[in-house]
Amino acid sequence: MKDNRTPNYGLDAPVAVRNMLVVAAFGIISLITRLLGVWSRQDAIAVIARPLMLAGLGFGAMALWMIYDSKIGKIRERERYLDKINWKGHERVLDVGCGLGLFLIGAAKRLSTGRAVGIDKWQQEDLSGNNAEGTIRNALIEDVADKVEVNTGDARHLPFADASFDVVLSSMALHNIYNADERQTAVREIARVLAPGGRVLIIDVRYTSTYAATLRDAGLTDVRCVQGVFPYLLTLITFGSLGWGYVIGTRVIDKTSSSAA
Repeated sequence: MKDNRTPNYGLDAPVAVRNMLVVAAFGIISLITRLLGVWSRQDAIAVIARPLMLAGLGFGAMALWMIYDSKIGKIRERERYLDKINWKGHERVLDVGCGLGLFLIGAAKRLSTGRAVGIDKWQQEDLSGNNAEGTIRNALIEDVADKVEVNTGDARHLPFADASFDVVLSSMALHNIYNADERQTAVREIARVLAPGGRVLIIDVRYTSTYAATLRDAGLTDVRCVQGVFPYLLTLITFGSLGWGYVIGTRVIDKTSSSAA
């Protein structure tokens, strides 16, 4: 019997969204009090109130966009990103920082005999309702539970053997590792568990060029770091804090070793 429930992939960065909505609320209050004549340009309060109106507009727009993207946009974007991989259906897939299973489940839908494995630390501040039970529930709703496995673990110490996966994904997760060296460790771990001929796809709002450099150092080929027009606008709006992009690359097959064998 088909499950008619709708999967819930959570709200990204809920604390940041809350804070932006608070600033937006103060901006609206400043605007309303200005329109009502409570203060004028000459009043001392204008020094605070006028910047608040501008900040409220910007932060409010960003918060609304993040809510929209979390509920609608990121599901559409997932399919465009997953289309960048030439799926055969038998792949063993790893999603690093899988959260509530957005990419994990998207990948599982493209598999026939393959299996999708997710791993996460389940940090609530990064994604609302983030827990393994929620991921499993979404997999059941999306009818791919038989192809999905969920683990608790750390991207910096992946509990998998070398060359275990044909595809490794990570979406909006690695930037939550705040130490630069530890982020590089996580990217090297991704390279370590990727099988020869395997593909890696990392989507994030920060550090994508650094991820690409680390993957190249780890021996991956055809590594590309891509950003479009919107990411540059996002970088401008957030004063360089965010810069949406993705990195894609391949683990080269060692033909010399294969021939020797």
